[in-house]
Amino acid sequence: MQAEIKRRVADRVWRPGELIPGETELAAEFGCARATVNRALQGLADSGLLERRRKAGTRVALDPVRKATLEIPITRIEVEAAGCAYRFDILELRRTRLSVSVAKAMQLKWAFDSLHIRGVHRADGQPFLYEDRWVNLEAVPEFGEADFATISPNEWLVRNQPFTSGDISFLAENASATQAKALETDEGMALFAIERITWNDAEPITFVRLAYRPGYRMTTEI
Repeated sequence: MQAEIKRRVADRVWRPGELIPGETELAAEFGCARATVNRALQGLADSGLLERRRKAGTRVALDPVRKATLEIPITRIEVEAAGCAYRFDILELRRTRLSVSVAKAMQLKWAFDSLHIRGVHRADGQPFLYEDRWVNLEAVPEFGEADFATISPNEWLVRNQPFTSGDISFLAENASATQAKALETDEGMALFAIERITWNDAEPITFVRLAYRPGYRMTTEI
């Protein structure tokens, strides 16, 4: 149903700003329950394609928002999908208080108990991704007992810890001495980097800064 609605909007069957048929009419046309139509329309409204107002119906957005679909990838799967052997090497692992700057980024007033991990994800033995991660153990106490010799921190969190929201920043930066050493490249080399914070409701889970090997390209879809 969503695909057909998108087609009608793209083909200007329903033009920008135009009121589209109501839920009852669409349910009859598509042979489904009105609740199914409601979920489909709401999903398209959340994506920015439609505008919905109570008692005023649903319209095609005048200026549809185009949103990229971003997921938190499991790095092992990304590496293996490229036909490479995966390995995660731990460079540093310590239980400590959140640094002042990280606590501020996570919007915490106090430097809670945390696990700080630095490591390198490798593809066929070569550096693929440098990870510098802080995890709030007040929110995820089980993380402190995980065996990172068998599973990376990235994969453990994706598989075991739900999250409801997150902030992501994309950066182009020159490799610091620490990043260059981890990625086995020259200091000052251009890198693609990501900073990400995830929350479960109002509770911050993790702050991570990622730096990819030189030449890495990220792809997504809209």
